[in-house]
Amino acid sequence: MAPAASELKLGKKVNEGKTKEVYELPDIPGCVLMQSKDQITAGNAARKDRMEGKAAISNTTTSCVFQLLQEAGIKTAFVRKQSDTAFIAAHCEMIPIEWVCRRIATGSFLKRNPGVKEGYKFYPPKIEMFYKDDANNDPQWSEEQLVEAKFCFAGLTIGKTEVDIMARSTQAIFEILEKSWQPQNCTLVDLKIEFGVNILTKEIVLADVIDNDSWRLWPSGDRSQQKDKQSYRDLKEVTPEALQMVKRNFEWVAERVELLLKTKSQGRVVVLMGSTSDIGHCEKIKKACATFGIPCELRVTSAHKGPDETLRIKAEYEGLGCPTTLSPEGAAQFAAQIFGLNNHLVWAKLRANMLNTWISLKQADKKLRECTFLY
Repeated sequence: MAPAASELKLGKKVNEGKTKEVYELPDIPGCVLMQSKDQITAGNAARKDRMEGKAAISNTTTSCVFQLLQEAGIKTAFVRKQSDTAFIAAHCEMIPIEWVCRRIATGSFLKRNPGVKEGYKFYPPKIEMFYKDDANNDPQWSEEQLVEAKFCFAGLTIGKTEVDIMARSTQAIFEILEKSWQPQNCTLVDLKIEFGVNILTKEIVLADVIDNDSWRLWPSGDRSQQKDKQSYRDLKEVTPEALQMVKRNFEWVAERVELLLKTKSQGRVVVLMGSTSDIGHCEKIKKACATFGIPCELRVTSAHKGPDETLRIKAEYEGLGCPTTLSPEGAAQFAAQIFGLNNHLVWAKLRANMLNTWISLKQADKKLRECTFLY
């Protein structure tokens, strides 16, 4: 049982960055407190300002984003929001790589790739990585460099399998957040994330934070309406009025990010069984639907023996304006794919499920090869 907020004791400071501090939690083994600061920076802190209220804004944004990803099935370090300005996370040894996923070419990509025009779209989204080294302005790395570095964190050596997992996870995380912002008519242009190795489970998880410093977000796909930290980077002069404008942008995002956890889409799966002897099989379908957050009802009717009644039941649900599926074979998966077209929460679970299946196969293959080498 985790201690209440009033009883939470802070241990030693594990790390301190430009915008946050990390503390050990003696009463919660294997966890740390991520404490945000009221500070905004740009250009490796070449520009640095205090922005009152930023800590709470960043904490709200990160907590909502991580909750969305975690509920979808993505493995993260996030445990729970602890206060207005802090959250509890699994203690991880951080992998010193910033993973960037881009849908639209802009910013530093244009400087590094002259000739590419702003607005060029990447299909699939483009993955890049940068080694965290402030002294050298975070140089871009290749996957080969990361493999050859032979990093080891929490006992896990970062090899080809681990690099592939982080690359594939980066794309999935970006696509889930991109899909989640679409109902609000916001374009997720790019995203920067970091991974760590959980010191208890020894597995790679999404760690650090994802807040308004981590992405470019353009309402209506219009850069002039940007609501992310780029509005701070673009300031020619930091005045109190300009900083207030930046803060309003951050608040705009923090207010809307909570909507990522909701959907206006409604619907249900209706499974029609010929007799109650099918109940065992149909209960499995209902349980599978629940994993995607889709309500499911079971009805007994025979299209062969009583077609009129079957059509009446079908009409009953159609009258509610809800999509239905009448085939029991693969009902949960089929329904989730249909619902996912206009329900980003269901789509996120499908996408995370695809990623986790791929990761499981990748890890199984690694173990098999390691066993083979032993013999």
